[in-house]
Amino acid sequence: MPSIADEARIVFDNLSDRGAGLFHPTLRLGVAGLSRAGKTVFITALVHNLLHGGRLPVFEAQSSGRISRTYLEEQPDDAVPRFQYEEHLRAMLEERVWPQSTRAISELRLTIEFESASRWARFLSAGKLSIDIVDYPGEWLLDLPLLEKDFATFSDESLSRARLPSRDRMARPFLDALAAIDPASPADEPTSQRLSALFADYLRACREDRTALSTLPPGRFLMPGDLEGSPALTFAPLPVEHGRVYPKGSFGAVHARRYEAYKTVVVKPFFREHFARLDRQILLVDALQAINAGPEAVQDLETALADILACFRPGRASWLGSLLTRRIDRILVAATKADHLHRTSHQRLENIVRRLVDGAVDRAKLSGAQTEVAAMAAVRATREATVTDRGDTLPVIVGTPIAGEEIAGQRFDGETETAVFPGDLPEDAARILRGREDGSGALDPITFVRFRPPRLERTAEGLTLSLPQIRLDRALQFLLGDRLA
Repeated sequence: MPSIADEARIVFDNLSDRGAGLFHPTLRLGVAGLSRAGKTVFITALVHNLLHGGRLPVFEAQSSGRISRTYLEEQPDDAVPRFQYEEHLRAMLEERVWPQSTRAISELRLTIEFESASRWARFLSAGKLSIDIVDYPGEWLLDLPLLEKDFATFSDESLSRARLPSRDRMARPFLDALAAIDPASPADEPTSQRLSALFADYLRACREDRTALSTLPPGRFLMPGDLEGSPALTFAPLPVEHGRVYPKGSFGAVHARRYEAYKTVVVKPFFREHFARLDRQILLVDALQAINAGPEAVQDLETALADILACFRPGRASWLGSLLTRRIDRILVAATKADHLHRTSHQRLENIVRRLVDGAVDRAKLSGAQTEVAAMAAVRATREATVTDRGDTLPVIVGTPIAGEEIAGQRFDGETETAVFPGDLPEDAARILRGREDGSGALDPITFVRFRPPRLERTAEGLTLSLPQIRLDRALQFLLGDRLA
């Protein structure tokens, strides 16, 4: 866990934020998610819809006309890169390609001027709220649970997962190399580098679409950045014994020290400087990919959710406590890519994720924070239609598959629009965890096709409409609605 010095810095940062907030009301919104969940697309769509008056009927402040002006401002944290909203928007609108995934932390300040729904509040002052949107790679999120684990615990959990049937094949090169290592023997750098590289290769293989596993710490092994090759990223889990002190210079001692350095250099600064300063949180998950990969991937996603939720510092603080330390009081877990399904399956997707979240909340002992679940698509790349096949009417989705995508042997060129019957999710959410009734594994897969971003529609007057979405307005109402009342 963070040290007393870490906690003191968190309190200092929080007091500074609260002081500034007396003159400039601000809400810090964390946007996090696991791999492929679409954080960059979500932020771009959120900002674009608010700046351009998007169709957001459930977002009451906008649908009722109480928002008078929305604009971007200079962000408050000079040491954090700006979220490149304009670049990401251009990629989607002009090139019709999805923006690159998050590679580092970034931030953007969006300010909303509004008229309060309360006559008394309108009398006191004009409404104004700045939203500091904090975006960070999903891989970093996986590291937060490590703060409470020593090297022996991390090693036990990592090696137990690596030996699971769903992972053994991908982990075999690493496990075979590990079998030749005695943790008490003198360490040498080439062997440590080889073990670390094999462990990272195994984690990357687990992240592929066909497996779609989520519990993959340490996250920086998947995205090392400027730490690549550093001792803090050159370690691997070892079969060490709890409570045993390994000789200085041994593999057990060296890898344990580097693991602790990883937490000190990578995890704690991220937690202290960014994560612990959040007011609200949206956690994006690509549940459809896990569902397609089978029950073990879905169960792994639930485990990852529980580990992550336990780190959110959730709950309502007292008035005095809120001055000293922030508490996230609203968490939205959003199952993305709902546009890959017909609307008849949206509620089923939401029910499945709600079941996972309820289990994760129980395991994380989460209390005091409102937790909501939504099936959504921040940018809707498809539209719905029906087709007749052999006398049967089928609900389909229609869009332009990305060049190279295939369906039933047909390879698409990136320009041709097509109709896809994606399949149906089961009504019983528990079946996703159980798999087939006969024990033969996953249910019939959903047909996944990656679609290009949509062309924006124009009105009869020639006005370009905002990016289409599914339930983005519901997400905004839950995350921001009370602060704009």
